[in-house]
Amino acid sequence: MTKVPELFGSMVFNERVMREKLPKDVYQAVRQSVEKGRQLTPEVANIVATAMKDWAVEHGATHYTHWFQPMTGITAEKHDGFLAPTGDGGVIMEFSGRELIKGEPDASSFPSGGLRATFEARGYTNWDPTSYAFIKEGTLCIPTAFCSYTGEALDKKTPLLRSMAALNRQALRVLRLFGMNVQRVTSSVGVEQEYFLIDREAYNKRRDLIYTGRTLFGALPPKGQEMDDHYFGNIRIRVSAYMHDLDEELWKLGVLAKTQHNEVAPAQHELAPIYSTANVAVDHNQLTMEIMRKVAKRHGLTCLLQEKPFAGVNGSGKHNNWSLVTDNGVNLLEPGDTPAENAQFLLFLCAVIKAVDEYQDLLRISVSTAGNDHRLGGNEAPPAIISVFIGDELGAILHALESGAHYSQTPHGQLQIGADVLPPFPQDTTDRNRTSPFAFTGNKFEFRMPGSALSMGDPNMVLNTIVAEALRQFADELEQAEDFVAALNQLIRRTVQEHRRILFNGNGYDESWIAEAARRGLSHYRNAAEAIPHMLDEKNIEVMSRHHVLSPVEMRARCEIMLENYCKQIHIEAMTMLEMARGDIYPAAVAYGRDLAEALLAKRSAVPGLACRSEEELVSRLSALTDEFYLRVQALAAAAAEAPQADAAARAKYHHDVVLARMEELRKTADTMERLVDCKRWPYPSYGQIMYGV
Repeated sequence: MTKVPELFGSMVFNERVMREKLPKDVYQAVRQSVEKGRQLTPEVANIVATAMKDWAVEHGATHYTHWFQPMTGITAEKHDGFLAPTGDGGVIMEFSGRELIKGEPDASSFPSGGLRATFEARGYTNWDPTSYAFIKEGTLCIPTAFCSYTGEALDKKTPLLRSMAALNRQALRVLRLFGMNVQRVTSSVGVEQEYFLIDREAYNKRRDLIYTGRTLFGALPPKGQEMDDHYFGNIRIRVSAYMHDLDEELWKLGVLAKTQHNEVAPAQHELAPIYSTANVAVDHNQLTMEIMRKVAKRHGLTCLLQEKPFAGVNGSGKHNNWSLVTDNGVNLLEPGDTPAENAQFLLFLCAVIKAVDEYQDLLRISVSTAGNDHRLGGNEAPPAIISVFIGDELGAILHALESGAHYSQTPHGQLQIGADVLPPFPQDTTDRNRTSPFAFTGNKFEFRMPGSALSMGDPNMVLNTIVAEALRQFADELEQAEDFVAALNQLIRRTVQEHRRILFNGNGYDESWIAEAARRGLSHYRNAAEAIPHMLDEKNIEVMSRHHVLSPVEMRARCEIMLENYCKQIHIEAMTMLEMARGDIYPAAVAYGRDLAEALLAKRSAVPGLACRSEEELVSRLSALTDEFYLRVQALAAAAAEAPQADAAARAKYHHDVVLARMEELRKTADTMERLVDCKRWPYPSYGQIMYGV
């Protein structure tokens, strides 16, 4: 293998390449564009485009594409060649500044929530210079934003960039009050990606996995994750080879893939990168998901990114580690040695707590999908109730601030673990709470609710915006204060008093927490159909509009898209279940029942009066289940056909309350039948074969 430092970023038009390829003044102009948002002149854009093209051609590229992230949640790209004809019948390789900056993909064929009609096709992609261009499979990929002809955002990137700008504006206002001379504050994000890896041959035999990404039928195997032996266990040779190739492909593209290990469920794994700015982290996570799938095919495997591909074991999440960092490298969520005396840290901590409390519904909505509904609330996924974990020490500090009492810091010292040969090590200020949706973990917050297939654009856009709003309110108040220190102390104390309800350090799985959360007045949207319509609550539209992140029109469009996607996903799953049930499972069960009946008759014919109780009981039970299965197939078909077509919110509620309920009933019967039918007759690979077959 090539040395990692030489391999890393070798397919990226990064700072090192730009310094080498661009004239000094052009390079400085690009940096000013990135750092201060200044537009590039056409002359500078042309020079950058030519250098980018020359570099790409040197590395074997023949085409370029504006790589963007429409509301599908995945990436899109349209490839154009660098070819330009010459007068003598030949060609030259050409790429202009205009082609770099602007593209015009069809906007009518992507989800728009009514912003674009079929006959209104024009859309624009616009170069995002804050995220490096890269070469993927012989094509120069230029990260871009995507908007409609009339200027509305049609993607995940544009609102994220807007939210980062809003957060920067408000954070700088607050920092100037503390005398900090910084030019920029960015949200820093690290996205832990969980996934399942299964044999491709087994995958190809499961229509449910092919069409929906999750198993719609499947009885649990005798052994799942009960023994806790897969988590951090020895990585199988085949999986290790996959991870090795995956790392190399990601490193070429500048993705800071660092940590890899087995996750809790059989066949489940995790990849975690080093932190990047939110925009780059989101881009890199989209790339990671794409490369994961492609590399898996090389190894005869399939990478499953659906949130809950197997019932009864862990689903896959995407933990979003979020912090605030200044341009001179200061982490604003770093408590320091004495967090009780670090007023600046406490103010930013309070801003996050206030934001999460006031906009808990927006955070819940940002992770609301049909797939994630199956995951939240169990098997190490957080519950659907938003709360904030801050640990005992910070909890005690905030309690002291709230009550006006004196806080006596407990020295952490060294943690002794009772074996003389092992050295003591410093104890952390907080434990880890795996049931918390939003946990402070030392110098960052970990948002654990996103599902593994989700674009991280939405959760980070929401988080940036709501924290910007809290900081705006803080800055408005403190800028008017005559006595800054007194006003600051009063503000921190009042914020803790007003938002203590969102703080919870206990077990989020405990049934008593549901009642306690209701008593506190916390929202509890059990599923996406309940949550998504609240996107259009007045306060949510107002906060997004105030910070110019999403207009009311864009909010309504996104709400419509999310509801439509929810209904479409469940409808596809229902249709897949019906196809599998009618075409494979029912015939297999009937055929096996016939074989049993024939065996029963043959025995009694050979030995008159033979009891044959086991065969008789099995035939009777399987016959009854087959009848039940048939009736439940009919019930699901009727439910899917009768879905309302008018109001999107009502349609989503119907799909959850009626269609999903019929699907669960059908699955329950099928899974019982699977345990009775000869495994050689069952038409699909079992859970055991899939999860343990890698």
